Amino acid sequence: MRAFKLCTSVFAVFLATINTLSAKQQTDTPSEVNDGRQLFIANCAVCHGPDGDSVPGVDLGHGKFKRASSYDDLVEIISAGVPGTAMPAFSKVFEGKGECLNCHSVKNKGSRLGPDLAEIGAVRRMIELERSLLEPNAEILLQNRMVRLVTRDGITITGRLLNQDTFSVQLIDSKERLLSFQKSSLKEYAFVDKSPMPTYRDKLNPGELADLVSYLVSLKGIGGQ
Repeated sequence: MRAFKLCTSVFAVFLATINTLSAKQQTDTPSEVNDGRQLFIANCAVCHGPDGDSVPGVDLGHGKFKRASSYDDLVEIISAGVPGTAMPAFSKVFEGKGECLNCHSVKNKGSRLGPDLAEIGAVRRMIELERSLLEPNAEILLQNRMVRLVTRDGITITGRLLNQDTFSVQLIDSKERLLSFQKSSLKEYAFVDKSPMPTYRDKLNPGELADLVSYLVSLKGIGGQ
């Protein structure tokens, strides 16, 4: 029981350290602690141990780090890893095999075709992020809807909806162009039922999926505020 309690505190630290280091301490909800527990077991416990103190000079349960003294330091370590050590880069799958930057961006790096992910970890839980990666059509958030329109000239355009009102619609197309149309000038205008997001079910192995989810959870946008 004692080991479990110590371990739980470490899991909470995994998600809460960013806020603690940036002087934005907050109380972790049970769901956040549980998410942290799963992430820690999958990615950290092998090296850091169940209490987070197996690496010399590092004690995650008490906020003791070798190289991190700020939010940006911690995010950099989680994202890029530590060269020459066993600490991996959790953004490796995101930028590499996952090819996420082809559609998404983080801190102005990547594409604008899909939503910016710089704060995705602050607005979506781990289980929701994993489901989006495995079943992208299961739930499409309103702000991520795609639209298909046909102009009076017969040109078909598909893109991510940015804004619309009674008379006009604004979107970003596949060439990352910001476009605006008067609805009265369109022959057709409709929402696309399916997400352009591919499923990663057969593309990533369980370890790669866990790394990708861990990286997404770490993106809380605090450092850029």
